[in-house]
Amino acid sequence: MPVESGSSAAARQAKQKRKSHSLSIRRTNSTEQERLGLQRDMLEGQDSKLPLSLRTNLLDLFSQIEREFENLYIENLELRREIETLNDRLADGQTVEGADLAKGALKTKASHSTSQLSQKLKTTYKASTSKIVSSFKATTSRAVCQLVREYVGHRDGIWDLSVSRTQPVVLGTASADHSAMLWSIETGKCLLKYAGHQGSVNSIKFHPTEQMALTASGDQTAHIWRYMVQLPTPQPVADISQQTPCEDDVDSSDKDEADGEAEGPSDCPSLRVATTTLRSHQGVVIAADWLVGGKQAVTASWDRAANLYDVETAELVHSLTGHDQELTHCCTHPTQRLVVTSSRDTTFRLWDFRDPSIHSVNVFQGHTDTVTSAVFTVGDNVVSGSDDRTVKVWDLKNMRSPIATIRTDSAVNRISVSVTQKIIALPHDNRQVRLFDMAGVRLARLPQSNRTGHRRMVCCSAWCEDNTSCNLFTCGFDRQAIGWNINIPALLQEK
Repeated sequence: MPVESGSSAAARQAKQKRKSHSLSIRRTNSTEQERLGLQRDMLEGQDSKLPLSLRTNLLDLFSQIEREFENLYIENLELRREIETLNDRLADGQTVEGADLAKGALKTKASHSTSQLSQKLKTTYKASTSKIVSSFKATTSRAVCQLVREYVGHRDGIWDLSVSRTQPVVLGTASADHSAMLWSIETGKCLLKYAGHQGSVNSIKFHPTEQMALTASGDQTAHIWRYMVQLPTPQPVADISQQTPCEDDVDSSDKDEADGEAEGPSDCPSLRVATTTLRSHQGVVIAADWLVGGKQAVTASWDRAANLYDVETAELVHSLTGHDQELTHCCTHPTQRLVVTSSRDTTFRLWDFRDPSIHSVNVFQGHTDTVTSAVFTVGDNVVSGSDDRTVKVWDLKNMRSPIATIRTDSAVNRISVSVTQKIIALPHDNRQVRLFDMAGVRLARLPQSNRTGHRRMVCCSAWCEDNTSCNLFTCGFDRQAIGWNINIPALLQEK
């Protein structure tokens, strides 16, 4: 029997491929012809002012778009399966080198891509996979983030929260449901509900030495009210989630669980009368804070001004004007008579009241969108967050440019800085909470899924420096506050 040469065998294979390809094209063409015939029949039976030829062309174009998206959807499912398989291998302790990924199934699929759009989609998933691989190769000394307790009882989103600075240590929340609540940190029980405002309660801050709270509201006022609470005996509670390494920046599911109608705590005592009411603003009071010593308070309003009040007499001491648009936040220095105000005009301003005869002001222009908050650290730094998706660290002694810039993928809301650990907590519009050090190095991301973490925009974060089970609190528009226990190894903070 004659032996067939290699070249003739290759030619025969190519011929068979062309034949099978032509058969598939005929079948596709026949299917397309049947579809076009059905479309024409449908068009003739419908009333429209468009010419039949134009309508036919439009339907043909939409059919092509549908087929293209169908291909992309199938490829998307295949890529997700590849990533899940890779995650399972990594979870089992197997190592996957980057070269293997480049030469594996993902590269094979990419080489047969049907369009540039699908190619970009695969490139995006390759990048996500690389992040997953690199995160598993990181050092074993990882941050541990444990969700300890949820504080549920508000009927609307929670704008702000803070922790008291005096004993007993309690958590305070300010909500759009026109109320502020005080909570037992260890049990999650509501201790007191303040219902004296006629509008959304936008912020809450505790007096540095006394059992008093300062709340700002959409009713154009700020209230100072005294509270007396008794902490309940802590009961052993099963962990909502076991100790889990803080997650890396991997997208989680976008599915939202339906929010139930949260019922306010029925046994929570209420307070409706303020000790002092601070008036004079012509717009929403968005934030308020105590100056060092607690004898004066500052408020920030949508009327573009910040006001400084005497707490005992409720008299207006100074009106701080200069911002071109609505204010978004105000903060005071923990040890000095300094105030920083943030605004939608993309700036934040530093007001100096250390010299009674001179009230100087410095303007920081480092953002390109609304500055959502600016806060002091214990040292000579200010940290600002913005809707331009950046957070910047500034030195008060050199205000020309920031000493560190953090770039994120979502707008940043009211940030907070840990006094002892010097860690910045960034709450985002996209439901994430990320932790960075003062040099701008990312330390961790709090776990977030449909079962753990926030299900809506995270509005605010607040650190607790006391010896409690939770050292970080976050709140959002899912009507709940969450207490976390964050353990950042010293090795990570030194990097």
